[in-house]
Amino acid sequence: MKKIKALGLLLMAAVMIVGVTACGGNKGGDTPAGSGSASPAASDNRVVIYSGAEEYRNEYFLKRLNEEFPDYDISIEYMPTGNLAAKLAAEGTDTDMDIFYDLDFSYAGLVEQYLADVSEYDQSIFVDDCKVPGGHYLAATRNGGAIIINPDVLAEKGLPEPTSYQDLLKPEYKGLVSMPDPKSSGTGYMFVKNLVNAWGEDKAFEYFGKLADNILQFTSSGSGPVNALVNKEAAIGLGMTAQAVTAINDGANLKILFFEEGSPYSLYGYAIPEGKQNRPAVKAVFDFFYNTLVKEDKELYYPEQVFVDQVNNIENYPKNIKYGNMEGNTTEEKQRLLEKWEY
Repeated sequence: MKKIKALGLLLMAAVMIVGVTACGGNKGGDTPAGSGSASPAASDNRVVIYSGAEEYRNEYFLKRLNEEFPDYDISIEYMPTGNLAAKLAAEGTDTDMDIFYDLDFSYAGLVEQYLADVSEYDQSIFVDDCKVPGGHYLAATRNGGAIIINPDVLAEKGLPEPTSYQDLLKPEYKGLVSMPDPKSSGTGYMFVKNLVNAWGEDKAFEYFGKLADNILQFTSSGSGPVNALVNKEAAIGLGMTAQAVTAINDGANLKILFFEEGSPYSLYGYAIPEGKQNRPAVKAVFDFFYNTLVKEDKELYYPEQVFVDQVNNIENYPKNIKYGNMEGNTTEEKQRLLEKWEY
């Protein structure tokens, strides 16, 4: 029943997506390449990809795909991961989507019945928690979180660096902490889930109730805290490690901290809707993701561990990250916990 309820919520979200599209639609007002009328030959070589990845990563994927497949008509349409799942839940196998990339594992599991069997791809290359039972999607990204500080802001206010989550409750940090709203941000939710697993549900929610008193603002997106730190609006942020590293490499004076409970994280995957795997162009593009693009994505942008033999070479990216307990991170559990969130 819980899975049916969660799927129902995705369908409701999909109706909203369809309404927005009908009123003006896709990003930039353009439809994905190849939509509308096309010759059979053009249709055979058209591949429509929906991606929850950031635009700079999608631009890189498209550039590499066009280099590898100059005769294909490939488009990549950005869509937030929850909306992507809602679209697939509404459309099922009757979708224009040939491949999706960077869909949260909890959502991917919920729409698994609409996905092609990709168990032919060797999963021994993945670390254990990135191996997918059932073989209908494959791991693409681990998105980790951290406590990020701006040392300049702390120094200006004569404040020490925090060393634990409990430190963030100190009155001297009031109005200096930024956190994403878990109801609108997967980044915010993964901090909640991590502490629920580490401390128990009651203690974790009691903590966030107290932390709310020190929060400058609950941002609508996961990028909000790092932006606030860069702009010196906040001194401490609960944010994404990868975004903090990008800001540091762009010249921002930020510092990345991990507390005893470890780094919270989410896993994201990629897949083919059922029936699309029979098209040679789709299969070739998916093969290129598996053999090349996912690995390049780790080398260039998101180096946190997905592959057994993965090496993190990105400047200033933390090494040997201790990850937190994220067991039970399902869509149903997320829905249940967010119903309790009232801050």
